[in-house]
Amino acid sequence: MNRSARLPEPEHGTEVYSVDPLIIRDHYEIDYEHSYAQDSPFFIGLSQGRLMGSRCDHCQYTYATPRAHCMYCPNPTRWVELPLEGRVHTWTTCYYGGEAFLKETPFHLVLVEFDGVDTLLLARLVGAEQEEIHVGMPVRARFRRKPQFKPTDVYFVPQ
Repeated sequence: MNRSARLPEPEHGTEVYSVDPLIIRDHYEIDYEHSYAQDSPFFIGLSQGRLMGSRCDHCQYTYATPRAHCMYCPNPTRWVELPLEGRVHTWTTCYYGGEAFLKETPFHLVLVEFDGVDTLLLARLVGAEQEEIHVGMPVRARFRRKPQFKPTDVYFVPQ
């Protein structure tokens, strides 16, 4: 074990604008190419206005966030279409986010539960004020008209 190992240090420190509350400036910029591989049907489904999950035919466990293999038994799963309507299981309001979301803060994230599905799906909630959001709130999926093939192509609105 190398106890003297250190992370590289940046040349400059972070600009601090205020300490109460702490306000700093961050800069992001990167191009990143990648493959969705076995998760491709999920993203293609979003571009077609469908939510795709996966189901284990052995134990019948259904995943809202798809998995290639069941986490309870090692069997492969198959693609299934999920309902477009669900309920807020829990939620949070984000006041800071990655570069793509900074101009939209604050925004709401919800974990959505669906009938017949064993796991939850994380997505944005649009069109609701913070004081209106509650556990059990009925929501419906909406999709970007011009897909970007990202998880943010789906979002939820109050039903």
